[in-house]
Amino acid sequence: MTWDGDRYQQRFDDLAAAGAHVHGEADFVMALGPASVLDAGCGTGRVAIELARRGVEVVGIDRDASMVATARRLAPGLEWTVGDVDRWDGGRVFDVVVMAGNVPLFTPAGTRAALVAGCARHLRAGGALVAGFELRDGYPATAYDRHCAAAGLVPDGRWSTWDRDPFPGDGSYLVAVHRSPA
Repeated sequence: MTWDGDRYQQRFDDLAAAGAHVHGEADFVMALGPASVLDAGCGTGRVAIELARRGVEVVGIDRDASMVATARRLAPGLEWTVGDVDRWDGGRVFDVVVMAGNVPLFTPAGTRAALVAGCARHLRAGGALVAGFELRDGYPATAYDRHCAAAGLVPDGRWSTWDRDPFPGDGSYLVAVHRSPA
């Protein structure tokens, strides 16, 4: 899939201009108290830029060059990488790795377990992997949980929204936190 980063970002700019709160993911992550965050599948940097604005050290990675080009234009002082987190070695670990915006659903077929493992490799001991995605395209919460377990992560909570609404078990959207053992 090919993206147009500027067009994608315009959707969120329009929502924000209309008064919509477009930083629910950043609010959620901030509640975890991180000093550092890897935004895996950062897109145009909306979440990473907001986290940096709130004082968090952030690195963003996305496989789409157009999305990263928009992120670099919007926040040239942040670190942005074009690449796949399943193969990337950032040479460091983070307090939180966040995958906001259906990141697992945009990965090539058969690579979801590798995506989760790549995120887990970049977590400090006790760090949190936070993911939010629609439960469709054959990727149920149980499969995601298996991938997290295979990567050595343990479940720490799940919700149906970034506002922490309870997860009903058969919902259409999952926000999950899994932790690296301390």
